[in-house]
Amino acid sequence: MTKRDLYITEVALRDGSHAVKHQFTVDQVVSVAKALDEANVPYIEVTHGDGLGGSSLQFGLSHTNDLELIEAAASVVKNAKISVLLLPGVGIKEELKQAAQLGAKMVRVATHVTEADVAPQHIALGKELGMETVGFLMMSHMAPVDKLVEQAKLMESYGADIVYVVDSAGALLPHEVKERIRAMKNNLSVEIGFHAHNNLSLAMANTLAAIEEGATRIDGSIRCLGAGAGNTQTEVLVGVLERLGIESGIDLYKIMDVAENIVAPILPKPQEITKDSLVLGYAGVYSSFLLHSQRAAERFGIDSRDILIELGKRQVVGGQEDMILDVAAEIAKAKHSLV
Repeated sequence: MTKRDLYITEVALRDGSHAVKHQFTVDQVVSVAKALDEANVPYIEVTHGDGLGGSSLQFGLSHTNDLELIEAAASVVKNAKISVLLLPGVGIKEELKQAAQLGAKMVRVATHVTEADVAPQHIALGKELGMETVGFLMMSHMAPVDKLVEQAKLMESYGADIVYVVDSAGALLPHEVKERIRAMKNNLSVEIGFHAHNNLSLAMANTLAAIEEGATRIDGSIRCLGAGAGNTQTEVLVGVLERLGIESGIDLYKIMDVAENIVAPILPKPQEITKDSLVLGYAGVYSSFLLHSQRAAERFGIDSRDILIELGKRQVVGGQEDMILDVAAEIAKAKHSLV
């Protein structure tokens, strides 16, 4: 039996969907999932970037139906568990039932950090289906620590086995991560997880800060494949953990080879901290807004950074992608009125 001091969930086939505009194919998912399983990755998340049912004009249309991708991934793994993300109001209970029938073993029910109360029925269904069930509190930088703890305790009361601090914007600083994880460890009895984004180049530092405070469920994305500037880079994290004497149970050489030989060729371009992804972290904007804002900026002939800064001022959150075009149009109108 593999010894693990913590469990890493690989999110490239979900969060990385944003980076490839939700165009993953069955063949790509099969090759990545099979190789991750052989590297002894314990959890592999597979859905549209915005979870079950996310394929839409608002979020971006998928190349292949989520359920086909889930079934394909589940068919080739021998030890890893397939995870799915579900945002109440985007994904529905019937889709979760289908995902479970096709082999998904974990569901992460994701809400805005102040809206845990929309999650109970989906968490309950996950439990009924025999799935490992996670409360996923997105945009955690937008709530004070006491509010975060309050919402995390709601997730726990609904039956979540694990509750995550999710830094969806990559806006948290290491001391802020420590405060949040420490407070949750002190007030909850379930496992605590952490999901980072690298928009301020702090994904690894924040992940290590979370681990130091007792987080035992950690997200990584191979080759940093994720929304915005990507997530904590899995193969690097495995190497760092080995240096620290922390057992992830993942084979370092094999995970390096998966990154280099299988995932890298899929990337449309290398993940890096561009001016726009930097602004995501600086302004505290949902990482999946990056491509939407760039397209809106091109359409209206304005600077995408102005859109992102304004979205941050308005505290726009996931699910409000329609606001991006509205903001872009307002900025363009104001700009042209000054000419």
